Amino acid sequence: MTVKLNHTIVHSRDKRAAADFFAGLFGLAKPVRFGPFLDVEVGNEVTLAFMDADGMEVQSQHYAFLVSEKEFDQIFGRIRERGLKYWADPGRSKEGAISRHDGGRGVYFQDPSGHLLEIITRPYGS
Repeated sequence: MTVKLNHTIVHSRDKRAAADFFAGLFGLAKPVRFGPFLDVEVGNEVTLAFMDADGMEVQSQHYAFLVSEKEFDQIFGRIRERGLKYWADPGRSKEGAISRHDGGRGVYFQDPSGHLLEIITRPYGS
């Protein structure tokens, strides 16, 4: 049996704002309601199920996405168009820069709930 990640729940301050932010920034299909969730499917059949934290504090998580060079340009363009802060490192010490690890490009930015999102064009160590 092949083990694959199918979905994960993303606790959010406002699931609608978070799901719309993610889908719009990444150029994905609009979120689809499934029970208490707003689901956004990414390219490898993994679903991010956005759910309201219902008054609980949202624990910041890190989500990294491998994208093509063209997709990086498109997503990074949307990050800049929206005036979002971005960093070259997860510690957020290199603001306004992108990383160039393993011959690729990468950038970190936050979603409306404070999750640290990352886009990279090459897997680390490749």
